[in-house]
Amino acid sequence: MPLSLALGALSFVVAMIMAGPVLSVLERLDLGKQVSKDAPASHAAKAGTLTMGGLLIFVAVFIVTVPFNLVGKLSILLPLAVMVSSGVLGAVDDLLNLLGSKTRGLAPRFKFGWLFLISVAAAVTLFTFFNLRTIYVPFAGKYDIGLFYLPIAILAIMGTAHSVNLTDGLDTLAGGTAAIAFAAYGVIAFLQGQQYLVTFSYTVVGATLAFLWFNAHPARVFMGDTGSLALGATLGTVALMTGHWLLLPVVGLVFVMEAGSVLLQVTYFKLTGGKRLFLMAPLHHHFELKGWSEPQVTLRLWLIGMIASILGIALALS
Repeated sequence: MPLSLALGALSFVVAMIMAGPVLSVLERLDLGKQVSKDAPASHAAKAGTLTMGGLLIFVAVFIVTVPFNLVGKLSILLPLAVMVSSGVLGAVDDLLNLLGSKTRGLAPRFKFGWLFLISVAAAVTLFTFFNLRTIYVPFAGKYDIGLFYLPIAILAIMGTAHSVNLTDGLDTLAGGTAAIAFAAYGVIAFLQGQQYLVTFSYTVVGATLAFLWFNAHPARVFMGDTGSLALGATLGTVALMTGHWLLLPVVGLVFVMEAGSVLLQVTYFKLTGGKRLFLMAPLHHHFELKGWSEPQVTLRLWLIGMIASILGIALALS
């Protein structure tokens, strides 16, 4: 555990050192985000803020993981590969969006098609090479679910990636809640004796905290799909590697709330012929329109994430 925490701190330092050159390049390329027309009017002031800050996260994790947590622990290649591949996918989407492609980024079917392929590759690797095919049920025990594991694993990775992506709408919201969730799964991995996975989890936490330094309100840079897809897909993979994937909706409760609010809003809108359940979805925009300030929404959702993570660890102990 001491080494894991130390490497988490090293990851923070590496990302902080990288930040100056990376942000300078983003500024020179004029990679400023366009604000969605579906966001609250108050977000107009965010137009032009740098994006693709997620590069700081997955590049720092790669730099620290390869020399310090890969030799003799080749299983870490899986979450590392998921993070890099989904991060590159997000970066391509961000670049096309910023460069003004007709579809404002990758076409949704294309983007989620590639995310599906990444998820399938990860699920098959977990099932075949890691021999993972079980479910841990709190207070009940461990059960083999056979081939049913594969669609569940694919859904866990894709669902978490999409949910974190939806959560990325306010300064520090997605990064902070993701760091909390990775820290929780780091503890769960520690309880199982998976030291290599503990180290990887806290390496992600350290790099994400460095990103939050520059994402603090008012943000100098957003993570973009570069960061949200990478963090979400990797969190789902780490949860599956611990075996406690059933606790993912608990540890990632904020992500469930955000994605659930969009699903409920769309369903309610269709069923009622145009009425809205929330003032705006995802949920963080609803709270903004209720009068909460952006820091209030973020901090309160962080607190929910912390309590949910504590509960998730408690259930893992059961």
